[in-house]
Amino acid sequence: MKIEAATISAPGADFEIQTLELSEPRADEIRVRIAAVGLCHTDLGVRDQPYGMILPVVLGHEGAGIVEAVGAEVTKVAPGDRVLISFRSCGDCKMCGAGQPAYCNHLIAMNFGGARLDGASSFEGKVGSNFFGQSSFATQALTYERNLVKLPQDIPFALAAPLACGVQTGAGSILRALNCPPGSSVAVIGGGTVGLSAVMAAKARGCATIILIEPVRARRDLALQLGATHALDPFAGEIAPAVRAVLPQGVDYVLEASGVAAAAQAAFGYIATRGVLGLVGVPPGGSQLSVPLDLAITFGIGVRGIIEGDSDPDVFIPELLDLHSAGRLPFERLISTYPFHDINAAIAAQLAGEVVKVVLTMDGA
Repeated sequence: MKIEAATISAPGADFEIQTLELSEPRADEIRVRIAAVGLCHTDLGVRDQPYGMILPVVLGHEGAGIVEAVGAEVTKVAPGDRVLISFRSCGDCKMCGAGQPAYCNHLIAMNFGGARLDGASSFEGKVGSNFFGQSSFATQALTYERNLVKLPQDIPFALAAPLACGVQTGAGSILRALNCPPGSSVAVIGGGTVGLSAVMAAKARGCATIILIEPVRARRDLALQLGATHALDPFAGEIAPAVRAVLPQGVDYVLEASGVAAAAQAAFGYIATRGVLGLVGVPPGGSQLSVPLDLAITFGIGVRGIIEGDSDPDVFIPELLDLHSAGRLPFERLISTYPFHDINAAIAAQLAGEVVKVVLTMDGA
């Protein structure tokens, strides 16, 4: 069927709205009419560094919409179901079996391969597809049962979309990956969707001191409204003394959500004894972190990478919806909506710091 999709044809290029021919669902595939899709930092990172994908390629990995068709093997959803599309996992490997689908042994092939697993595109012709098992910068997308979470009737698609990646990554980093206990201290580096979701989750968990480190004043102000106890400008001076002025013994948990290697490096100057540095921000390719081994050994400092907040979407996204319903995770305050056709203007606004989280909405959504 003919659909509209936003494609990129060269690294760093603007998105172009094109008409493409979408394949019919195979036996294990599901076609979803996309009503809203979030714009994530990962989309922009891959736009600028397509990692060998076929170009042009359709990106987008925070889709939400209505199931329109299912393959013969599909049992989880049916036409008419309201769904959120998250990352893809296999369900059969050791990590999936342990309840850690974010670390699926087939993560790269299923989410970044740029095609179905047999190498075929979801579109007619040589067009990159299947980004995160969905490629949802489009009016229709093919996806899989493991990607999908059913949505309740009362949540708008534009509100649900960021749960697919940005919100679940930030909140999951605090609630699952680092599992910060009540009363602990947390510093979050970066006040985008992931960082501010982490701030809200830390507040919901009952963390005692929550510090946001972010250069944009409006985002610092928003963080204080969402639960941060302190908000620091990293460009106002050396950050380690500023953090230790708040917590002389250092911070129990630091979440690096900016993707800036220097910011992660600076965390070793203010992390507490037996503190943990969580790395979730996506850095430019080739970025390095130098771990001061004497400090790490002497003070028992841990460093761990995090993807998708260690989320199992079928379990964690309903938990996030419950927190939102209770008023404890007000992530709607992060969202600004733009028409799908205005994707490039939306990207410019997000990169300029004018908005936190862009959600693109389709005509009639």
